[in-house]
Amino acid sequence: MLAPIPLIGDNQGSIFLASNPVQEKRIKHIDLRYHFIRSTVQDKVIELFFIEGTNNPADLFTKNLGHIKFKKFRELLGLEFYSSST
Repeated sequence: MLAPIPLIGDNQGSIFLASNPVQEKRIKHIDLRYHFIRSTVQDKVIELFFIEGTNNPADLFTKNLGHIKFKKFRELLGLEFYSSST
């Protein structure tokens, strides 16, 4: 059997909802088709992990970052800048 695929997120609530099979009153409005992630967690296809929002390299793709964070996340993701003049 293959090892579960790690899925990292910075929202503890979403990780809890995806990992907890109990149906709560607060989330019963969520359509069943969005419970796919919950079934993949239960089937051990993926494994969810938490990362602090300040250390989430995915922010590079979703937020307008300052220069320091931009460079930090770019290096974490192994991305390099290439100039067309070289």
